[in-house]
Amino acid sequence: MARAFSHKFCFLRGGAFRVFRLQERTAMTLPEMGRDIFRAAINAVLPDNMMRQNLVLEDGRLRVGNKSYPLQNNLYLVGFGKAVLGMAAAAERILRQHLIQGVISVPHGIQEELQKAGRVDMLLNADSPIRVMEGAHHNLPDQNAMEAASTIRDLANGLTNRDLLLTLISGGGSALLPAPSPPVSLEEKQELTKQLAAKGATIQELNTIRKALSQLKGGGLARYAYPAQVIGLILSDVIGDPMDLIASGPTVLSLSNSQECWEIFEKYDLCSSLPSSVREVLIEIETDKEPAGISRTDSSHTYNVIIGSNTLALEAASACAEQLGFLPIVLSPAVCGEVQAVSHLYGLLIRFACQALLPGGPSAHLRAAILQLGPEVGVPDWDLFRTLKSIEECTGSLCLLSGGEPTVQLQGKGKGGRNQELALRVAVDLSQGMPLPAGSHEVLFLSLGTDGQDGPTDSAGALSEPSLVQQAIAQGLNPSDFLKNNDSYSFFSQFSGGRCLIRTGLTGTNVMDVHLVLIQRTCDSQSFSSPGQ
Repeated sequence: MARAFSHKFCFLRGGAFRVFRLQERTAMTLPEMGRDIFRAAINAVLPDNMMRQNLVLEDGRLRVGNKSYPLQNNLYLVGFGKAVLGMAAAAERILRQHLIQGVISVPHGIQEELQKAGRVDMLLNADSPIRVMEGAHHNLPDQNAMEAASTIRDLANGLTNRDLLLTLISGGGSALLPAPSPPVSLEEKQELTKQLAAKGATIQELNTIRKALSQLKGGGLARYAYPAQVIGLILSDVIGDPMDLIASGPTVLSLSNSQECWEIFEKYDLCSSLPSSVREVLIEIETDKEPAGISRTDSSHTYNVIIGSNTLALEAASACAEQLGFLPIVLSPAVCGEVQAVSHLYGLLIRFACQALLPGGPSAHLRAAILQLGPEVGVPDWDLFRTLKSIEECTGSLCLLSGGEPTVQLQGKGKGGRNQELALRVAVDLSQGMPLPAGSHEVLFLSLGTDGQDGPTDSAGALSEPSLVQQAIAQGLNPSDFLKNNDSYSFFSQFSGGRCLIRTGLTGTNVMDVHLVLIQRTCDSQSFSSPGQ
């Protein structure tokens, strides 16, 4: 049974606290609690707190991590990414009297959306020295984003050895900083990236190609800013927080390897169809032509700091889940791989948790299947052993949390995102094979993008539960047909009036996805069919 308490709290949008009295807690539906746990994850990685923790003014100097820089009318700012508008607003509040000029590239429509949501803390002042340029509609590079990238490049290129360039970077930065290496066109680079993504290329593989074909990625921005000092404040949306892959590493100097690119193209059978412009750039990389006055290897003028990540979001979500009466168990912040494999792992873990509540516990066969599948989706054995042990020891309600970024191989032409597809596939997995044991428990799965936008849709993700497939078929909807067409958004829009879609709007942050499994004793749970929108 879930633990009782008199007063508990959980973070809400804007950093406020929500206080739960016992009677309010027991009146909440499982979807409502899932949403509150997700909000806690988001609030932990909102820009303001992270920026204040990492930017400190001391006696006319700027301290960042273990570095200190003199401020003498020499501070410039650039940024690109889904969370950068809020990061820039926080930086402006801290450093306004020292800022000379700035340019940021942010998602199309984000200012209007944040204004409507009342998030004035994430907006710049009307007289700000920072220019805001919107682009990358639906997270795809476009001419507006390319113009912003050119403006950022020109600002960096005009700096001197007495200047300081504060660079704000978050997920989505790759699409917002398109600067293809001539003669590659934006359209050619977009089409190549689209083909790779459709064939299931990983984010690491995509970023390898992006860096090789870009003027600014792979340390290109830092090279243009040389000899100015460059500070990179990075909000990570990549598993393991590798600085060279987040937004394709514009402030992390790295040498492009044409051999790696050719291996990726060969892996996905694209060598024969490459444009001549791409081949030309790869040949230039092989000969290591270095632009005049721009060092490819000198990194002494750059300093990069990770200020937020999926791990931080999961820690806050865990705290909220515990306050709501669940035992929080963090599986991993690094779940990846094919969405089919990821959904099957969650299906197995849900079955394991439900069996653990019954006499005799989970079967050895089920345990072995989980241990075999885990490494395929980025979860090492020791995390699996720890998680299974915690599940078996739990005698009440539990919340299994994880993060990461599964991949979806596009086979159809439908509309959706990896979170909605994952939620739907988990429901399908639970409807097949070994049935869940009947018992006094209720199960809910949620998969949500922390940026508030799952694919080219208006939803952050979706929730599902074991009886979803049965309910859908009764409504004349076959989930398998929608999945074959990668059309999860259409499914959830039609299913039960769209009640399983979760719409948050753009959140102003981005640290990959959050996955939640809630398993609650039904003695103090509410019906899943209660409204959750």
